[in-house]
Amino acid sequence: MAPVSAHPRTAEELAAFVRARTAPAPVPLVPELRLYQATELTPLWHATAAELAGWDDSPYWAFPWAGGQALARTILDAPALVAGRRVFDFATGSGLVALAAARAGAAEVVACDLDPFCAAAVGLNAALNGIALPFRAGDPIDDRLDGVDVLLAGDVFYERVLAARAIAWFRTLAARGVRVLAGDAGRAYAPGNGFTVRAVHVVPTTVEIEDAPVRSARVIELLP
Repeated sequence: MAPVSAHPRTAEELAAFVRARTAPAPVPLVPELRLYQATELTPLWHATAAELAGWDDSPYWAFPWAGGQALARTILDAPALVAGRRVFDFATGSGLVALAAARAGAAEVVACDLDPFCAAAVGLNAALNGIALPFRAGDPIDDRLDGVDVLLAGDVFYERVLAARAIAWFRTLAARGVRVLAGDAGRAYAPGNGFTVRAVHVVPTTVEIEDAPVRSARVIELLP
């Protein structure tokens, strides 16, 4: 295995970091798709904390989180939700939900995240599944997203400030006619009202990142 830079910065170094610490495997609830996944959280978290000074050391991109799995499964089971539409996947992480939308026949899909490692993970995962998937870096909250028909968000209600900002933005987009679908595995800051439930799934996960080997996760559609 090639050595990985202690402070990866280039796209090649980022991809090498991801490949060195993960391995391709089917997604438990979405076996049609494969992702580069970590099997153990602690060594990866220690690696990111030690080697990525100044960056977010939370490797969200290395695991298929329950809300994202539920949303991806729902899209593949009901492709009419996205087929022929322009889709934006917010806080994409590994790119799982964006890949599901592309596989379900979306006309265009953009995966977006702040973390530079997500760009590397999305590129690797897209190639692994034979899908072309553009990536947008940065924080899109409050962007009008002109031309977008559907916004997808898997498991973004875990932190108070992020959830509050995201929910307000989701409702603004919904008022403009954008369909907003979010996966939620019972996170603390999920909205308490103003949505409809589109699906509920029992999601296999891992005690490395959750408090149980399975979680119930729902897919909600946010209302204006």
